[in-house]
Amino acid sequence: MKKIEIKKHLMTAISFFLPIVVGAGFLLAIGNMMGGQNIQAYKDGFTFADTLVTMGIYGLSLLPMIVSTAIAYSIADKPGIAPGLIVGMVASGIGAGFLGGLVGGYISGYTVAAIVHYIKVPKWMEGLMPTLVIPFLSSFIAGMLMYYVVGGPINWLAGLITGYLSSLDKSSLFFYGMIIGIFASIDYGGAINKVVFAFVFTLFSEGIYEPITVLILASMVTPFGLTMAYFIGKVIRKNIFNKQEINALTTAFPMGVCQITEGCFPIVLNDLLRNVIATGVGGAIGGGLSMLWGADSHIPASGMFAVFTMTKPWAFIGALLIGSLATAVTILILKPKVDPNFVPGVEEDQEEDDIAWEDLKIS
Repeated sequence: MKKIEIKKHLMTAISFFLPIVVGAGFLLAIGNMMGGQNIQAYKDGFTFADTLVTMGIYGLSLLPMIVSTAIAYSIADKPGIAPGLIVGMVASGIGAGFLGGLVGGYISGYTVAAIVHYIKVPKWMEGLMPTLVIPFLSSFIAGMLMYYVVGGPINWLAGLITGYLSSLDKSSLFFYGMIIGIFASIDYGGAINKVVFAFVFTLFSEGIYEPITVLILASMVTPFGLTMAYFIGKVIRKNIFNKQEINALTTAFPMGVCQITEGCFPIVLNDLLRNVIATGVGGAIGGGLSMLWGADSHIPASGMFAVFTMTKPWAFIGALLIGSLATAVTILILKPKVDPNFVPGVEEDQEEDDIAWEDLKIS
């Protein structure tokens, strides 16, 4: 019987659907910038911008099915694809949304695993197992569970969360924004960030856009903050970056504009503890302000491109700048001054080159 590994399968699913989220998000954002609308009837005509918006909507609307299929595939390999796809569509159809897709993927995958483990058939029927028995039984069982058992509670839970977040006062909004901002930023797009993404995307699918906007901001605080720290350091005459790190900033910042944090790794990994502290401070302050001011991205990714979908773009930009400044000030305080022309590894190599071979004696 398959070992239950909830986190592993969730990480696999996120790695599957995250590129779809980013691709669809960019299409939708660019289409919105160009004034596009969702195509309602192909025969009525459409513009180029309309095609971008419509493709973006298609990609995002299919995410319950995609995440369900990905989780079922992670658990049960190819036999999990059919039930995962069908149950994901059921989750979407009954309004269970992204959370329903998550749950449906686990139900589908472990149903397949149970069928494979427990159901034994005569030798002449073994060829029918992967093509008939497993797809039919697993889809039927998992689908009935979604319709009659878990679909209702998921809808109830989603409504409860939506109502709770809608009723939060100002101080609570800032607090929750801080929590999301910290956890979404401190591992630079790693496992913690992806778990937070799954949670805030569930809210996003229920029409609560503020939490995922905090995550977008938190993913940008590090590259923006480190870039600010470089320029502020030049003004106050405290350089904290070596030559290698300065070169890394030239790619880290434009990647950060697109919500890609990984460009900061050459800098972050050189002094992980101080960078994590600075990132956490910026993520907390920026995230809290973003939530408090109601920044609301209507696409789940794309960095600065998401600004064009917001009803309060000034709230996001202001929170991002303040959070990034907090990261910059913190890292400038924490890190010591270094020579901007220093290249790591060069001194060590020079020392090896200076060995005086004539001093070596063989007895």
